[in-house]
Amino acid sequence: MLTTIGFDADDTLWANEAYFRLTQERFVELLADYAPVPHLNERLLEAERRNLGHYGFGVKGFTLSMIETAIEVTEGRVPAAVISELLAAGRDMLEHPVNLLPHARATVETLSRSHRILLITKGDLLDQERKLAASGLGDLFHGVEIVSDKTPEVYTRIFARHGQGAGQSLMVGNSMKSDVLPILSAGGWGVHVPYGPIWALDHADPPEHHPRFHELPDLGGLPHLVLEIERGT
Repeated sequence: MLTTIGFDADDTLWANEAYFRLTQERFVELLADYAPVPHLNERLLEAERRNLGHYGFGVKGFTLSMIETAIEVTEGRVPAAVISELLAAGRDMLEHPVNLLPHARATVETLSRSHRILLITKGDLLDQERKLAASGLGDLFHGVEIVSDKTPEVYTRIFARHGQGAGQSLMVGNSMKSDVLPILSAGGWGVHVPYGPIWALDHADPPEHHPRFHELPDLGGLPHLVLEIERGT
């Protein structure tokens, strides 16, 4: 019996990665005179990977990684105007509108009537709180967890605190690495709902033939899947 359902936020309930892609395109344009596009993208990804342990996930860490990369590829000669534009781009990302994805509201509303519903997301605290407030979904969740990372241990603690343990819980999200694999390791159910391009550092292969793994094309089929899981079918 499933008692608790966790929803990822970014690119599961609302669009997010597209804004990062647009900002990265602007970053490349600003630095095109200093290095070829593939090199710029590679160096930025290296900086993001290197800085995760310092800045965590989210817009602020991404902005700092862009600035660091700009300084590195120009050997310290990056114009102040470029730094200013990168900072402005980061601020724009922190103010972008929240656009709900198809079936997000209807699915959360439906499942909130029969299960304990949690929002479990990683990233910058203030930015995630802003997006949740702007989404209009906040009152539907029985709990909200904004974490620094998603690991089996994190899911174990969350579902023990808010429900009856990971074994009776399901996590749904667009990231195989963050939303699916850790909850499966914790003993719960994982539902992958892919949406758009995935961040390179969040890529992972699907778990082949795992009995508690499912994939859906969108959130619209989640209530029916939950019912099938509970029926043992």
